[in-house]
Amino acid sequence: MTTNITKEFERKFLVRELPQNLADYQVTTIIQGYLAICENGTEVRIRKKGDRYYQTIKSGFGLEREEVEIEINRQQFEILWAMTKGKRVEKKRYKIQYFHSIIELDIYSGILDGLVVAEIEFASLKQAVSFIPPSWFGQEVTEDERYKNRNLVQYGIPKSLDEDLK
Repeated sequence: MTTNITKEFERKFLVRELPQNLADYQVTTIIQGYLAICENGTEVRIRKKGDRYYQTIKSGFGLEREEVEIEINRQQFEILWAMTKGKRVEKKRYKIQYFHSIIELDIYSGILDGLVVAEIEFASLKQAVSFIPPSWFGQEVTEDERYKNRNLVQYGIPKSLDEDLK
């Protein structure tokens, strides 16, 4: 079992159009459910990513957040999964090399079908701020709380999605 405690610098964008040759990239199915969602920005979730299982605690808002990730086993995941009913996300994640970064392209299904976002994690705040997104990205939603997974599971896709993509 592994535990990672990190400070993450992450930017998030809506996707205007899918990149060409999407089938050429590595893809993983992810399901995640929320055990706790707090007003102060803290969230506790569990995730199945491929054949691995994790419990994650995130805190903070916006570009810079704290994250603790603990690898758990399948039995632990299944016990906790029942507690996430009504607060779940399903998506396919494509990993796309883009210069010195990896774009994580998430195509949602289930209750969030139709939503496509791209996230990029950086080693430093300086790298995050200097990132120039590719042309197929749409509006940046890093600071838009409506597009956080914890809010998407509670409130659904923002009604302004079509407007936000312009």
